[in-house]
Amino acid sequence: MAIFKILIYTPLYNALVAIIAFVPGHNLGLAIIILTIFVRVVLFPLGHKAAKSQFALKMIEPEINKIKEDFKGNKEEQAKKTFEVYKKHKINPFSGCLMALIQLPIIISLYYVFLSGLQTLDQSSIYSFVSIPDVVNLKFLGITDITSKSLALAILAGVSQFVQAILSPASKTIPKSGNNNSFSDNLSRSLSIQMKYFLPVMIFFFAYQTSAALALYWTISNIFTIAQEMIVKRQINAKHGLLTQ
Repeated sequence: MAIFKILIYTPLYNALVAIIAFVPGHNLGLAIIILTIFVRVVLFPLGHKAAKSQFALKMIEPEINKIKEDFKGNKEEQAKKTFEVYKKHKINPFSGCLMALIQLPIIISLYYVFLSGLQTLDQSSIYSFVSIPDVVNLKFLGITDITSKSLALAILAGVSQFVQAILSPASKTIPKSGNNNSFSDNLSRSLSIQMKYFLPVMIFFFAYQTSAALALYWTISNIFTIAQEMIVKRQINAKHGLLTQ
């Protein structure tokens, strides 16, 4: 826990305090938006690579389906050939999971930052070179206390998660239902459907039960992800001479 605090929680807390001191009116909501964009810019190379891998998986889907058909009764050979296709196209099918795992400690850290409250800054956790604002404006858009619950922002977090899931290239590679599906196909289909429909609902309830601050972070992060995936999609379509859909 001490390592977690030193390496992740404290740097994020100090970054947020520094941004609060910098932004006009020392507005916490605006500071959270800037911090979210900063975090996503830092993670941009990894997110870009993950998005490219997901779009590439969609493009090689006919090859993978052919392998499944040709080696229907030989799971070992099927897995071997599938791995060879991934290697040939330089695709990491787990890059999306890696992106999610890296973001998880950031989400947890921000949860504790917002849980501890920012009305009174914890000066013992602030670096000596970070400017401390005299006051923190907790009103987002002049109406919402960003440290309290917000139904509107919780809904935005859930809706943005659903839109991101719908537009994600991963949603286009869900195996179709059928009697000939393998266990892994059925498991992949089940998990994909749950991620598309169950996760947004879970995000909504979690965002509403915690604070508007976390809901705001999640919403901005989802918008950033949607924009990033649209950029990658245009790049890939342009490279292969495809029409953007």
